[in-house]
Amino acid sequence: MTDTDFSFDKNLYICKVTADKKKCPPYLRSIPAVAQLFDRGIGFKKRITVFMGENGIGKSTLLEAIAAAYGFNPEGGTRNFSFSTYNSHSELYGALKLSRGGYPKDGFFLRAESFYNVASEIERLDNIPAASPPIIDGYGGVSLHEQSHGESFMALAMNRFRGHGLYILDEPEAALSPTAQMALLARLYELARNDSQLIIATHSVIISALPDADVYEITEKGINKTEYVKTSHYNIMKHFINSPEKMVSDLTGKER
Repeated sequence: MTDTDFSFDKNLYICKVTADKKKCPPYLRSIPAVAQLFDRGIGFKKRITVFMGENGIGKSTLLEAIAAAYGFNPEGGTRNFSFSTYNSHSELYGALKLSRGGYPKDGFFLRAESFYNVASEIERLDNIPAASPPIIDGYGGVSLHEQSHGESFMALAMNRFRGHGLYILDEPEAALSPTAQMALLARLYELARNDSQLIIATHSVIISALPDADVYEITEKGINKTEYVKTSHYNIMKHFINSPEKMVSDLTGKER
C-alpha cells in the first residue's frame, strides 16, 4: 500500500498518467515506478512535481515514457525534434494514457544523459540554409558545444524555457555545481509561477526543495507522496553534512 494522493488538477497540461497492463511489456511491469500505473495511476495537482528514489527504481523510465507519450523526442528536445542517435528508450510510452488539461505554449524534455545529442542536432539543423533565424538564438546564441556541460544546461533553462510550458526534466542537476543548482531552482520556480508545469526526476536535495512542489519518493513498495525533509536523499545528506568525519570513517574504516 502507498499513501499517494491520486487527486489531480484538470487545468494542468498533464493531469494524470495511467497505463494499460496488456500493452506494457512484461519486463517493465515489475518496476516499482511502473507497477502502480496499472491500478490508479499518478495524479498531478501542482505546478511542480518531483520524483526521487534510488538508481534503478524507474524514475527515468517513467519520465521518458511520459515525455514520449506526450510527443517529445525520447532523446530530448522539443516536440519538433525527431532525430534518433540510439534507440535506448523503453516501450512503456505505448502503454501510457495521459489525461490532459490545457495546452502549453512551450515545452521541452531534458534528458541529462542525451543532452549532448540535442546540442548536436541543433547545430545540424542550423547548418541547413533557411530563411528563419538560427535555432541556437533561442538558447542564448552561443553553441551549446562551446560551453561547459553546466553552462549549456543553464543556457537552456534561462533562454529556451519561455514559460506557459510543459517541462519534463530528468536529472537536471547532473552537470551543475551546488551554486548553479540554486540558480536553477530559482529559475524553475519562476517558470512555475509563469503558468508552467514541471515534472522532475532528481537526486538533488537542492532541486527537490522547490517551493510548492509535490514530492514523491519511489521505493520498492511503490510511489509515495512525502515531505521533502522526510526523503531518504535529504536525510542521508543531512547526516553527512552534520558529521562528515564519522560517516567517511564508517564507510572507509579509516579514521580522519
